[in-house]
Amino acid sequence: MIDVRKLRMLAELDRLGTITAVAEQLHLTAPGVSMQLAALERELGVPLTERQGRRLALTPAGRLLAGHGRDVLDRLSLAETEVDALRRGGSGTYRLAAFPSAARTFVADAWARLNEEEAGIRLTVTTPEPEDALAALLSGEADLAVVHSYSNIPRLVPDGVETEHLVTEPIWVAMRVDDPLAAEVVELADFAHHDWITPQRGLTCFEMTDRACGLAGFRPRIVAESVDFAAHLAFVAACGGVALVPDLTATDLPAGVHLARPATPLNRMTIAARRTSLRGDPGLDRITGILRATAEERVHASPVEVAQ
Repeated sequence: MIDVRKLRMLAELDRLGTITAVAEQLHLTAPGVSMQLAALERELGVPLTERQGRRLALTPAGRLLAGHGRDVLDRLSLAETEVDALRRGGSGTYRLAAFPSAARTFVADAWARLNEEEAGIRLTVTTPEPEDALAALLSGEADLAVVHSYSNIPRLVPDGVETEHLVTEPIWVAMRVDDPLAAEVVELADFAHHDWITPQRGLTCFEMTDRACGLAGFRPRIVAESVDFAAHLAFVAACGGVALVPDLTATDLPAGVHLARPATPLNRMTIAARRTSLRGDPGLDRITGILRATAEERVHASPVEVAQ
């Protein structure tokens, strides 16, 4: 392995022309520089310098190695700059896993903000459901996972993972505007005989709806299941059913759909999770801070705000 310090001296000799100038540039003594260059020649087994009168000049091998040396030193300088930027949270590529309704709203907003700031942070994004996002985090396939839980369905966080709260959003009851029960605040029990649109069985979102209806004293009569909350709203407009939808999923409200607040409040909490080993990573800290800001900007306090 070639000693980078000696390589720097050789490159400086090629640039400056004299041992004295190299010594002054590197804050060394001229005899010390000469000794280091002689040692480099012995290590490589080829002559790198030759006397031309009173001047020490580079041989063809010396000029070749000095050229490579400049390239290596430039790369090292760039690496030091990028590591310093990483230390300050200003550079690096991070893999983010976020559930779909977060990804298409505040995660996209955060990504745009990072690009606008030209911070040097690059993202790659996938959109798995929370369980798969946490699995990707644990396996090392993701560096940050944006996942959710519900006020009636707490989520267990695996060992070795720490979380930060991003935002709490309300759950709205979606129904047609001409539904006789449409009001600002509604009791879920009053919708026991309505048709229901729910998330797919087996998902946390389905459990949220099923448990909320159960606590209201009935099992929902399900006529449609979908992982897409936008489809829920479209089905409500089409067939007059009822659905429970998180605020972030109601960004494009179809005509004829009314959102009401349940009398027993329901909320969805979104967190950012990272492996404990990444605690204090400046880039992740920066991304998480921007995610929190963009998430808070997206959430509505009332159904009226959603409809506006």
